[in-house]
Amino acid sequence: MTEPAMETVDGFGITAERQFADLWSRSVLTVKERRLLLLGLLVGQGLHDMTDVQLDVALRAGELSEAELREVAVFLTHYAGWARGAQLNDQVESLIERVRRARSDRPGPGG
Repeated sequence: MTEPAMETVDGFGITAERQFADLWSRSVLTVKERRLLLLGLLVGQGLHDMTDVQLDVALRAGELSEAELREVAVFLTHYAGWARGAQLNDQVESLIERVRRARSDRPGPGG
């Protein structure tokens, strides 16, 4: 099946995936800068589920450290409001705990 025909099967999904890939691969802003902008937008709009996804990707991909995520929570609390900041802080701390737990559950190099 050719690529254009494939788009008709799942036109939105493939098109959206391409557009996001293109957007995230542009060279003017770094991936980290883009992630920070997106987190600010999501927190500001109160989109907690999407914020969870972006926090997870940022930490697990090494784009933002634990300390940086905590600093994002402190910073955005002052601009997005205390309720959203508290929610973000809870999300960050829960994520850090989950990732640390998952890392400690992995077997070491010897098995």
